[in-house]
Amino acid sequence: MAELGTDIHKAAAFLKQGNPVAIPTETVYGLAANALDEKAVRKIYEVKNRPLHNPLILHLSGKEELDKYVNDIPTVAHQLIEHFWPGPLTLLLQKKETVPEIITHGMPRVAVRVPNHPLTLELLKNLSFPLAAPSANPSGYISPTQAEHVQQQIGTKIPYILDGGNCTQGIESTIVGFDNNEVIIYRLGAVSMEEIENITGDVSFYIRDENTPQAPGMLLKHYSPRTPFYLTEDYLLTIKNMEEKKIGLLLFKQPEINLNITQQEVLSVNGNLKEAASNLYAAMHRLDAANLDVIIAEKFPDDGIGKAINDRLERAAVR
Repeated sequence: MAELGTDIHKAAAFLKQGNPVAIPTETVYGLAANALDEKAVRKIYEVKNRPLHNPLILHLSGKEELDKYVNDIPTVAHQLIEHFWPGPLTLLLQKKETVPEIITHGMPRVAVRVPNHPLTLELLKNLSFPLAAPSANPSGYISPTQAEHVQQQIGTKIPYILDGGNCTQGIESTIVGFDNNEVIIYRLGAVSMEEIENITGDVSFYIRDENTPQAPGMLLKHYSPRTPFYLTEDYLLTIKNMEEKKIGLLLFKQPEINLNITQQEVLSVNGNLKEAASNLYAAMHRLDAANLDVIIAEKFPDDGIGKAINDRLERAAVR
């Protein structure tokens, strides 16, 4: 199994040797490798069993690193950087030749962000290269928000997990691209559409095509537990059709006390969507480990970060 620790110098040594390591961010744990070393990046894909056409995010130590890797940064991108970096906003920008083709699957733009976690920022500042880092889990499975999640899923395949505690945001970064100064959301995430529009004005959404994903995290089937998972607006009705099964419930704020449920997870008794997001994946991991027949999740309020939560639940659900 992987060694768990908080030693950034040990993590850096493995990375310099071309080995992937797991790193904490404010969103989820990432599986990181030297982004400028194609062999090291290929190991990310191998460990995750990730399709090679699914691009990766470049993680930088600060905004001053941007000019090494991207061209033509729109004015509105600078505004977003000033407001949200370091933080859970990823920008899709024109790449320079310094970025290997394997990071972008040969496409002209690269996804870049500055993560907001003290251990990983310190690690990045001790490296001479940026890190490519998708989530540290098998491709398509629930993202990890604790070091233990990484250990359970891929601990036999990597040498080191940098343990930064629980991820505070709990869902992946929002990804935005640009058409001149128009902002286009490619993936909903921890920064809400409303928060972006407060800075930029109206935004639009990119129509997802998983055959040629333009940005990371755009596959239709994703974030899925191994237990059959159902998303519904009326979980009581769904339960009635599954009465003989061992059922787990994933609920927003109100526990269900009138039914014989094997296990249930309530994400925010105060009805706070950001708290719900931060608890989402850990709750899904617990339910998936509970030997249930099915997991039933209720749909969340479709505003603010609730849109991103629903996006994750929809892509996790049985089709």
